[in-house]
Formats: sequence, C-alpha cells, structure tokens
Amino acid sequence: MLLSRRAILGGAVSSLATAAVADAPLTSMRPRARLATGSAESLITQSGLSGQVGFVVSDATSGEVLAAVAPDLPLPPASVTKAVTALYAIEALGAGHQFVTRVLADAPVVDGVLRGNLILAGGGDPNLVTDQLATLAEGLKAAGLRAVEGDFLVWDNALVNLDEIDPSQLDYLGYNPTVTGLNLNYNRVHFEWQRAGNAYTTAMDARSENHRPVVTTARMRIVDRTSPVFTYRASEGVDEWTVARRALNNAGSRWLPVRFPALYAGEVFATFARSHGIVLKRPKEVPVLPTAQELARFASQPLGQMMRGMLRFSTNITAEAAGLCATSARTGQKRGLRTSALGMARWAEVRAGIAPFFVDHSGLGDASRVSAGDMVQFLTASGVMPTLRPLMKRIDMVNRDRKVIRDHPGQVLAKTGTLNFVSCLAGYLRTANGRDLAFAFFGANLEAREEGKRAGDEAPRGASRWNRDAKALQQRLLQNLIRTA
Repeated sequence: MLLSRRAILGGAVSSLATAAVADAPLTSMRPRARLATGSAESLITQSGLSGQVGFVVSDATSGEVLAAVAPDLPLPPASVTKAVTALYAIEALGAGHQFVTRVLADAPVVDGVLRGNLILAGGGDPNLVTDQLATLAEGLKAAGLRAVEGDFLVWDNALVNLDEIDPSQLDYLGYNPTVTGLNLNYNRVHFEWQRAGNAYTTAMDARSENHRPVVTTARMRIVDRTSPVFTYRASEGVDEWTVARRALNNAGSRWLPVRFPALYAGEVFATFARSHGIVLKRPKEVPVLPTAQELARFASQPLGQMMRGMLRFSTNITAEAAGLCATSARTGQKRGLRTSALGMARWAEVRAGIAPFFVDHSGLGDASRVSAGDMVQFLTASGVMPTLRPLMKRIDMVNRDRKVIRDHPGQVLAKTGTLNFVSCLAGYLRTANGRDLAFAFFGANLEAREEGKRAGDEAPRGASRWNRDAKALQQRLLQNLIRTA
C-alpha cells in the first residue's frame, strides 16, 4: 500500500488512474462484508447507474465492516474531501482559531492624521464579507483616525496566492475563485443586468446582507456573439469580462469570480472609510508586510463554527484557505495548493492508516482519488467521530417523488460531494434501533465526465439526470440500512 501511495503522490500513475478505475470490477475480490453486501450490490445493479460505484458501511464504534461493494475502488471524492479537510484544519489550528484581518499604520498618528501609509492586511479569512469590512472601517473612526497622508496598501501574502482552485474549470464559475490571504465575498463579484428597451444596464457590486458598494475592479461589456457566454481578460488589476448578448434574458444576475481579491477588498474598504470622512488613495498591493502598529481588527468566527458552515454549504474557498493554513501551521512554511494537498494526504495516512490522493482541499479537482473503504476507515479512526459528526449536515430521507419523509426513524449526518457525473456521500447513520454506522458512497462515470469537459459545457448533456439517479440510489441504500442494520 505504501509503495502504491508513493507512486501516486509522485505522479507516476496519475495518467493511468482513469483507465484503472474503468476496468475495475464492481465488487472487490476481498471478502470483508458481513451483513448487507448482497442487498447493497443488488440495489446498485438494479439502479442501472452507469459508471462505477464504491459503497462501504461499518459499525461506527467497532469499525467492523458490515457491507462492502467495491471497497478499494478509487474515485473522485468531490466535496466529501472537505470532511477530511475539516479535521485536518481543526487538529492543526484548534477549533477556537480565528482568522484576523487588520488595519495597520506604518507611521505615527498625530492629531488624527496618519503621517504614513495605511495597510489593510489579510490573515487568510476565507469568509470575510462586505459588511465586515464596513465594521472594520468603523473601527478606524473609533480609533480617532481622520486622514491619511501616505498610500493605501493591501497585503494578501499570508497564504500562497492561487489564481484559481482548478485550472480545468471554466473561467466564469464563481465556485472556482482565486484564493489569497485577503479574500472578500468568497472572492466573487455580483453581476446584474436589466433590459431597457433594446439596450441593457449592468452593475458590478460587492453586495452582502446590508451593503452593496459598486466596484470598478471588475467590469462587464455586452457583445454581439453566439458563444462563448463569457470571456475573461486580466488588465492592470482589473477583471475585464464580456458576456454574449444572446445569453441574457430581460433581467437577472450571477456571481463571477474575482481574480484580484486584495484590490477588490481594498476598493470596498476605501468606500466605507470615505463614508467616515477618511479619504484613501487607490489601493496598491505590497508583497511584504511593513512593520506597523495595529489600528483596528476583525476576527472571524472560531474555526470549529467555520468548518460546520463549510460542511453544510460546501464553500470551496473556505476549504482551501483552512487547508493551506493548516499545512502552514504543521510545517512552519507557506505551501502551494498541490504540496499542501499532498501533505494532507500524508497526514491522513498516518492519522487513519489510509492512502488517499488529493490535489486540493475542497474536492473541486477531479484528479483526487479516495476509495469508499478508506473513507469509512477514516471516519471510524480514533477520535474522528466526536469531532466530525456534530459538524455534518443532516441528510433528509426522501421518497421516490423526492419528498421529505417526516418522522423517519433513522438519522443521517454526512457530507455530500457533487461534480458533473460524480456523486458522493459519506458520514454517519443512526439506524431505527439506535445503532451508529459509518458509510461512504462514491459514484462516478468518468468517461462521461471527460466527454462533458471536452465539450466545454457548464452543465453537460445527461449530467443532471445522472446525478439525480445517483442521489436516488444513495437514498435507497441508506433507507435499506436504517431498516435492516
């Protein structure tokens, strides 16, 4: 197992992974199942779901495997990866860890006037939003600052900057943002359009619950073409977008990724500072944080709460920032995404005796591989369930019409994972008689996924139906366990 893992981490077999999965049998040759394998395998076969499925269930206390279908089949874990990331980050940083965004001054403040530069310094907070920058600007006013003579600097190098999480994804997908040490609104900008006669009015803003400041660090131009829907170009710190006129209806909106998040955050912060009479110059990025005194700060919610939100809402940027910070804490050095993800894989091997391969901390990259057997072994490793189970989202049991079954006797707390033609679910299940189980379902049609990626479609033909069928199969498997295990 160790030799295989080293080969994977070294990239030697990455090009062979898809072929190996495609040729793998539906069931493992190793007879580990003891309870419901026959019924589980029958349900999987009857579903007619194309591609490959791995499914494992074990007793959450003893670790005894109760059912196993293709337990050693490595498949993309999608956002189930975030369950591993959550524990990785909590054990490295502590559940009480907070990300701190600070406003600093590199010179004295005399009679309310800063005789030098003001610095907005990020601490890696992935969940910072516009309303919180407004609070931070209020802190400057409370500190007695009235004017700044020098420049306004922004610093985002608390983490190694990532242009995007997965380069194979389409440029305009808001869930594939840039990740830096200074992030805002999950590094997304809100694009809104409204038809006015034969023309459109558009707006780009940094909205959150209470504020929606207009920004100039992202621009949109409507052009006459059939495709592509969006194009992107970086231009001197500005995100330059175009959108095909034919793709727009009468009115609508969507979130687009921000590729210069520090400048974006700086512009929004300057807007709020100006509302308090503090006029700042246009923000400039600085690579090294100057020696400076703190004027104001905003601390994020504790990491444990942040990981709960991440597991429930599956925010990719939260997973990446938490994973990168955890690796930095463990190694004492900032690491790039691939190196950090490999570090998390090595940690999981030591922590739970498994051999996963990760290319990121969020599961957005489909080159990651985990088997259902390894995932269940991770979930049942010493000390894992008490930390992860309370953070996971409750998964409702539904009928064939996808209506929630009220007063269902079982309880499922788990993490979902979804990509086009990839559907995963892993977590903890309490049966009708009160028995606690751990389970993992990994399903993928990798051939169809690759075909969809080649077509360049955000929603490839057949993907929605495949993923819906995979989720229906998950429901049948879990409801069967709740009744019989």
